[in-house]
Amino acid sequence: MNRPLRHVAVFALLLVLAVLVRATWVQAAEAGALDDNPHNRRQIIAAHSRPLGDILVGGKPVTGSTETDGELKYKRTYTDGAMYAPVTGYLSQAYGSTQLENLYESVLTGRDSRLRSPADALTGKEPTPGDVLTTLDPAVQKAAYEALGGKTGAAVALDPATGAILGMASTPSYDPGRFAGTGAADRRAWEALQKDEDQPMLNRALRQTYPPGSTFKLVVAAAALENGLYTSVDQATDSPDPYLLPGTTTYLRNENSAAPCANASIRTALQYSCNNVFGHLAERLGQQKVAEQAKKLGFGDGKLDTPVRAAESLYPTGMDKAQTALSGIGQFDVRATPLQMAMVSSAIAHDGLLMTPRLVDRVTDGTSGVLEKSDPKEYGRAMSADTARQLQSAMRTVVEKGTGSNARIDGLTVGGKTGTAQHGVDNSGTPYAWFVSYAQNAQGKQIAVAVVIADSDAARSEVSGNGLAAPVAEKIMRAGLAPAA
Repeated sequence: MNRPLRHVAVFALLLVLAVLVRATWVQAAEAGALDDNPHNRRQIIAAHSRPLGDILVGGKPVTGSTETDGELKYKRTYTDGAMYAPVTGYLSQAYGSTQLENLYESVLTGRDSRLRSPADALTGKEPTPGDVLTTLDPAVQKAAYEALGGKTGAAVALDPATGAILGMASTPSYDPGRFAGTGAADRRAWEALQKDEDQPMLNRALRQTYPPGSTFKLVVAAAALENGLYTSVDQATDSPDPYLLPGTTTYLRNENSAAPCANASIRTALQYSCNNVFGHLAERLGQQKVAEQAKKLGFGDGKLDTPVRAAESLYPTGMDKAQTALSGIGQFDVRATPLQMAMVSSAIAHDGLLMTPRLVDRVTDGTSGVLEKSDPKEYGRAMSADTARQLQSAMRTVVEKGTGSNARIDGLTVGGKTGTAQHGVDNSGTPYAWFVSYAQNAQGKQIAVAVVIADSDAARSEVSGNGLAAPVAEKIMRAGLAPAA
């Protein structure tokens, strides 16, 4: 063989060796990464090759599977999809997954290694997909969703003793089953949702923050008591009415000019929602002390996982005295999710001890085997038991004699706080209506609730926490504490 041919042969041999080495490397070292790559078509086909595991509420599945004629043999179905969408999220053959469907996708599709037994490994048998059991109370969830109705808003209900999320509704909502497949109808449904200006796919309960308005006065009241500014909710405060914002010529006035807000006690100030009292309290405390109290209740926590991550609720920093005063009535740049305000009410109801919110009770292997268990966990002590009990009493006064009368429920102990927050430049938008509350039955069982109505068909002059949000909270609390049949 002449030299040129010999060179070509050696070069060809080297190429063959390189291909063999690369193939061996891909099949051995990179096999796992390639198998797990979400763009691997085989993984998608395998995930939809059999019925999926389910998400359960009250022991019953709110998800399912149906057989298709396509390459992806099974697709996800939903029972009361719009009601549970803020909890389940969606699992679509074409558009991926969100929320619980996303976080537990490996379990629900059967790909989680914990589902595979030693026998499965020997026989090559595919493991049975697992299930996700939520903490939701189906009666509470239904009450929240139906009470919100056609309004734009959200509601969250917590068990103060355990942190279990009993209800989490967001409206308007969407049916994730409408785009679970890959057909033309699925594509049209998806595209319509992307263009919908009402944003039905936005989880307003967890992922949207709003100015909390007067519901934030509970945080300021707790700070005032915890820092010894006052020792009782029945002490008269030093609160001029109207209150001149420091360094300005602007007076902070009250919605009801006839309310007894001058030098009112914290109880009376909550009862009539006196802006002058809480603006002055926040200014006297200073932003640092208010911020510290807010932090104990969950504000500023950017890693609050339920396990779905909640948006961070914020209490601003770097304010002057006038801005600090405005923050005391839940305005300026204070922002909170409905979950966050439910946490405030929950801590007060639970004698100052805040439990970490949790949406999932356990994850199973599809039978009786438990892969994960979510036990109640303390978030932290938000305030002393004495402070909490005083605020419980003051919140009861709000419902029994004050601005929260629409939340009264015969046979239950109910406390609450209304809120109406400005919206838009120079308050040009429709105000947000809030109501946060707790209720307790004769057996000591409790529920804590937060409701926000961002938009409704009510006239601007009729927008109020008591008028719009309190009736929603009343229905949720009633459903959560109704006597067993």
